[in-house]
Amino acid sequence: MTFIANVARNAGDPKILDAGQSSLDAVDRLAKALGWFSIALGLTELFAARRLSRVLGLNGHGLVRLYGVRELAAGVATLSVDKQAGLWSRVGGDALDIATLMAARGRDNPRRDTVGLALALVLGVTVLDVAATQVLAARANRKRRDRRPSYRDRSGFPRGLRAGRDGVSDVRSPKRGGADPVTTAAQ
Repeated sequence: MTFIANVARNAGDPKILDAGQSSLDAVDRLAKALGWFSIALGLTELFAARRLSRVLGLNGHGLVRLYGVRELAAGVATLSVDKQAGLWSRVGGDALDIATLMAARGRDNPRRDTVGLALALVLGVTVLDVAATQVLAARANRKRRDRRPSYRDRSGFPRGLRAGRDGVSDVRSPKRGGADPVTTAAQ
């Protein structure tokens, strides 16, 4: 990869000697892999819909093509900055795939065993999707909670609570015979 990066650089740019360690953790790498898997599956469903329908014993191939478009969109969203939205769309798509495969497992389908294998694979990928989504959601909640500033130790008075109390004690109430604070402040 460094060779390709060095070929694309301008003559005055420094050469990349070592790419170094990735800043992506395991969940980010899993999300990236799931995104690319989604794009590959979407392209397969889009361009080989007839063959997939025939292998699974499904009637028609239009639904498989629509699922391919959905997979492509989910893959692009998963590879974007907001991985969580893409992973949630993958989980929703997995639910649709499971429902479709469960309907295709009927006794009248001669490819029932193949549908069972496809269902097991979809369930396995669904587990990965749900796990990655939960970890990313927990990370986002932690970041959101850490970003909120805490004002628990602040009184709202510029010179502190004691100075605010002292300032109030200097002002006398008009009912007690003291000066009117509004007119005194205006003078």
